[in-house]
Amino acid sequence: MAPWPEVEKPETNNYIGDSSKQNQNMAGKEGENHKGNVSSLGNKGEIQPAFSTVALIDETRQEEEDPWALPELQDTGVKWSELDQKGKIIRVLYGIGKFIMLLGLLYMFVCSLDVLSSAFQLVGGKAAGDIFKDDSVLSNPVAGLVIGVLVTVMVQSSSTSSSIIVSMVSSTLLTVRAAIPIIMGANIGTSVTNTIVALMQAGDRNEFRRAFAGATIHDFFNWLAVFALLPIEVISGYLYHLTNVIVESFHLESGEDAPELLKVITDPFTKLIIELDKSVINAIATNDESAKNKSLVKIWCVTETNVTLQNVTVPLPDNCTSPDFCWTAGNVTWTLMNVTETEYISKCQHLFANSDLPDLAIGLILLALSLLVLCSCLIMIVKLLNSVLKGQVASVIKKTINTDFPFPFTWLAGYLAMLAGAGMTFVVQSSSVFTSAITPLVGIGVISIERSYPLTLGANIGTTTTAILAALASPGSTLKYSLQIALCHFFFNVSGIILFYPIPYTRLPIRMAKTLGNTTAQYRWFAIFYLLLCFFLLPLFVFGLSLAGWPVLLGVCLPLFALFIAVVVINVMQKRRPHSLPEKLQNWDFLPVWMHSLEPWDNMIMSSLAFCGKHCCGFCKCCKVNAEQEGAKDKQLKTMEVYENTMAMADEERGGRRAPAVACVDKTGTNNTAL
Repeated sequence: MAPWPEVEKPETNNYIGDSSKQNQNMAGKEGENHKGNVSSLGNKGEIQPAFSTVALIDETRQEEEDPWALPELQDTGVKWSELDQKGKIIRVLYGIGKFIMLLGLLYMFVCSLDVLSSAFQLVGGKAAGDIFKDDSVLSNPVAGLVIGVLVTVMVQSSSTSSSIIVSMVSSTLLTVRAAIPIIMGANIGTSVTNTIVALMQAGDRNEFRRAFAGATIHDFFNWLAVFALLPIEVISGYLYHLTNVIVESFHLESGEDAPELLKVITDPFTKLIIELDKSVINAIATNDESAKNKSLVKIWCVTETNVTLQNVTVPLPDNCTSPDFCWTAGNVTWTLMNVTETEYISKCQHLFANSDLPDLAIGLILLALSLLVLCSCLIMIVKLLNSVLKGQVASVIKKTINTDFPFPFTWLAGYLAMLAGAGMTFVVQSSSVFTSAITPLVGIGVISIERSYPLTLGANIGTTTTAILAALASPGSTLKYSLQIALCHFFFNVSGIILFYPIPYTRLPIRMAKTLGNTTAQYRWFAIFYLLLCFFLLPLFVFGLSLAGWPVLLGVCLPLFALFIAVVVINVMQKRRPHSLPEKLQNWDFLPVWMHSLEPWDNMIMSSLAFCGKHCCGFCKCCKVNAEQEGAKDKQLKTMEVYENTMAMADEERGGRRAPAVACVDKTGTNNTAL
């Protein structure tokens, strides 16, 4: 081995801390521990066992790296110019094959969303109809709001919940003004789908951070719009009066059916799996007692209704349709009456047409299968996109989607993205499908959070234009009400956009989604907690209070809401102007740790998952594989570092043999959190 290099000025040191004292202390320790073997560092001027300067630079770079920056998808393959003729043909064929596979996966993804909606309707459709029956609760705007959230989450379709509302309004069971808060709640409930889709990208921390933020930006916009506009609507009724003027000013006639562009493609496949009779939910909501015992599963697809004039017996002559058509024969009274008969011609061809299973069992089966297909398609779509969107292709797409116009037209790009989102949603006829499709693109870094926001707002507008077209195709009896409700939905979203988009400072959903994305990236179990809290527990809690009446609802919710606002204001001031607060409120350290930090909760959840994992063989195998991968990454990083002391590398290599045990624990915790 070559001798240690000598230093001209051993008393100086360019490393960390007070170098002269560090040299003296280390020299004394080395002299005591290695007498006769190694000379004192202060005398010989040897370089002490050093920190890697490259490692220090990497650590600083990691600390300063923006987690929201779009990653560069590097092209690791052979360049096109370096390929021969055969290689170019093979690459083109591979590209065509990937594109066809991507289209097929997108088709299955959309079909699985449709089947998922049917499954939720089978599981909770009748319960949703029962919820709408309570007129006293629906007259409460707060209760109507949470009912709209719960029903839309249960049926996974804002169009279904809107059709129930139209049926109730046209049946005079509900006024248009009382239906507006329910429409606002349906707007919130429809955003649960892409939030569920974002959970499928929990494997990679940074992808999950971006995907979950991109999905929940829709949630935050809807909640903020409701908090701002619901009180205004209750006080002034501006949505009701505005839409009423518009509807009354036009001479409306029932039109043809609205176009269903996407249904034409997906229905041939989804109708082989399940078909539902959605009129049953509407009948339950409109107090039709005979509908309670009917199944939502459609059995007969081709029927014919005939109305014939028949002789019918009636109890008394007063029940006759007309005195001219009433006669008696013995003790029996007869009359002529129109009788409607339904002739069943052809059965449906779906899987459950001849099944004797109850609706709940069929719904649970379809729920499990659709979630399995949904997750599988999403994972494969993400992998395909990662393999396709590389190098030059990725840079072109990113520049096309994320680049702003030059000054002074920078503001125009967001509005064009909004128009694109509205147009795409109109084409696919569903905001859930569009937002769920862009969620994985946000996760892998093709679309930025800032650009996904106007796309999502455009999707909100697009789904309301679809509802307006559907309303124009309604029968004459329900045309006015369905159009007015669709217009309320449209102007509610437009009002929300005016409040939370034009001025950059008011784009609160972006900042809130990024904060939640950072939290869920660190504690991935928090994503499931957020989903349950916002779409199930909180609406159920408010709905339960609303059943007890206004005094109980206000007495409980107002103090809680005031406390929530106070905590938010204090948190903002702690970050921006802490000196303006009393000394005790400048941080939350005076509270127990579990009240202001997720760390104790994370430790408890991780401990319980680790305890359960010890009894699972697959857990150990996964741990071993993850440990090997972690060790390989560490070894690759170490080979890139520069060590001034070769003994340090040897010590780390010896210690690295024990690293898999630690890596196993860490990686296990991460995987369990993700799932």
